[in-house]
Parts: sequence; structure tokens; C-alpha cells
Amino acid sequence: MQRYQSSNTNTGIIAYDILPDGISIKFRDGSVYLYTTESTGKEHLNKMEKLARKGEGLTTYINQHVRENYAEKLH
Repeated sequence: MQRYQSSNTNTGIIAYDILPDGISIKFRDGSVYLYTTESTGKEHLNKMEKLARKGEGLTTYINQHVRENYAEKLH
């Protein structure tokens, strides 16, 4: 996984991994969730990938737009 490069020290996300058809996100509490095109939709997934690479706004985006629309809790 790649470290999430947010300048916000209070961010809930610490790492992510962009996959061919999804993104896995590791949160500060150690949990890892997989979001896929099927679970969130292509538009949301594209936005999440863009924000992850940018290192800004991903936690807020998840909270406001996809919340529980994950495909699987991995850890």
C-alpha cells in the first residue's frame, strides 16, 4: 500500500492501494476496506483514486458520498 500523503494530521486514512477495478483504503484504526466500481460506481471510484493520489480530501469524500458502499472489509 502507498502512504496517503495528506497534510492534514487528523485524516482518518493512512494508506491506499489502487487496483484494476477498485481501491483499498487503510484507515487509522487499522481497518482496510475495498471499494469497487460495482460497490460505488465508476464516477465515485475515479474521484476517490484522484483524491488518493492528490493526498487531499479523500476522508471527506468517503464520508459524504460513499460511506457504507464498500465491497468488502478486508481487515
